[in-house]
Amino acid sequence: MTLVGKKAPIFSAPAVLNGKEIIDNFNFADYIGKKYIILFFYPADFTFVCPTEILSYQDLEPEFEKRDAIVIGVSTDSKFTHYQWLNTPVEQGGIEGVKYPLVADQSLQISLKYGVLAGDFVLDEEGNLDFEGAPIAYRATFIIDKEGIVRHQMVNDTFLGRNTREALRVLDGIQYFEKHGEVCPADWEEGKQAMKPDFEGVKQYLAKEFKH
Repeated sequence: MTLVGKKAPIFSAPAVLNGKEIIDNFNFADYIGKKYIILFFYPADFTFVCPTEILSYQDLEPEFEKRDAIVIGVSTDSKFTHYQWLNTPVEQGGIEGVKYPLVADQSLQISLKYGVLAGDFVLDEEGNLDFEGAPIAYRATFIIDKEGIVRHQMVNDTFLGRNTREALRVLDGIQYFEKHGEVCPADWEEGKQAMKPDFEGVKQYLAKEFKH
C-alpha cells in the first residue's frame, strides 16, 4: 500500500508533548497546512534500535525547523510508557531530551491507516475477529507537504534502522521542486544540479554527469 500522492490520513490520539505533557487528544489535522511534517513510526519503546533513531531525529530538529518542518513520532505503546521513556536518562536507555510529540497508537488504528502495522486483523474459521502477527509498527517514514499530501514514504523492517538524514535530503528535494519546478535526479542533494522536466533538460544533465 502506498500513500504517496494522496492525502495523509488524519487521526486523533493520546500523545506526550515536549517530553513532559501528556494529552489525550493530539489532533494531527491541526498541523496540516501549517508545516511540512516528518511523520515516523517505530516498533516499541524501551528497545534497542528505536532510541538511536528517535534521538537522531531530535538532533536534526534544528535543521527541520529551518525548513519549516516538524517531526512527529508514533508507536503502539501507551502514553504512559512514552512518558516514562521520555523521562529516562539516555545513559540508562531512555530518550530524555526529546521534545517533539510522541503519539500513542494503542488502538493500532493509525498504523493500520498508514499501512505499516506488522500484523493484521483476520477472521478465524468461526467468524471471530483475531489478530495475527505483531501489534507493532514497522520503521516507516512519511513526508507530508503543506497541502497535506504525502510526498515520500519509506518502510523498513523492524531490525533495520533508517537513515534519518535521508528525510532532510528528501524534504530539500520537495521544497526545491516547489520553488523552481525542476526535478531532482539520482543522489541529488541541496546545492547539486537539478533537471528541467523535459527531454532537452534530461539530455543536458546526462551529458554532463555521465560523460565517459
